Amino acid sequence: MTQPEEVRSLLQSIAKGEISPEVAFEQLKNLPYEPVGEFAKIDHHRALRTGFPEVIWGPGKTPDQIARIMDVMRHHNPVVMATRIEPEVYTVLQAKVYGLRYYDLARICAIAPTTIEPKYPGAIAILSAGTADLAVAEEAAVTAELSGFHVQRLWDVGVAGIHRLLNNRHVLESASVLIVVAGMEGALPSVVAGLADCPVIAVPTSIGYGASFGGLAPLLTMLNSCAPGIGVVNIDNGFGAAVLAGQILRTAGKLSSH
Repeated sequence: MTQPEEVRSLLQSIAKGEISPEVAFEQLKNLPYEPVGEFAKIDHHRALRTGFPEVIWGPGKTPDQIARIMDVMRHHNPVVMATRIEPEVYTVLQAKVYGLRYYDLARICAIAPTTIEPKYPGAIAILSAGTADLAVAEEAAVTAELSGFHVQRLWDVGVAGIHRLLNNRHVLESASVLIVVAGMEGALPSVVAGLADCPVIAVPTSIGYGASFGGLAPLLTMLNSCAPGIGVVNIDNGFGAAVLAGQILRTAGKLSSH
């Protein structure tokens, strides 16, 4: 636990009956961070506040910085994850961080159990329009799995061959939340939302010819969709889509328990 003096004072107040356990819990949720050198401040209490622990953004950090952050975080979380880790960075990290696993297509490094059983009900189905969109789709899939959600994958079902999607209607019908990843013109989420009875999270990718403007064209298509029930995240943001899908399922679970 970080900030030991604050924690000790808080526990003493509970023991004296000065504050209730409920009030103490709310204060614990907002305790300060733990510094790592001069370059990072780890928010160990993020999971208490939001339901998801802090995740390391890889680009812009040196392998040594990532390794030191992971070493601090592993003492507080069963799963420690770093995103957008290129293979050459992982090669360096592997020698510095014990038990590190690499998901090469998703470009995610993680300290995690070999098997993670889903701890939340429902299923997140992730669809990709094309094979070129798989890096973003896998980032979403691996993030969701490491966060304790059941994931179904359905790849290469874009609108250029719509029969590939229609032949897999059972995936749409069994999903609790759908994440739909598409580049080019970005039409797939609109089609899916017209067939599905659950929330659809659209993820535009930077895949496409010049007029797709690095993902701006599919982003605008998704934002302008005529199909209701679609939420859109930023270009190539598979991680953000997975967290949003997870929050939807967690909130549904909280509501059903009341």
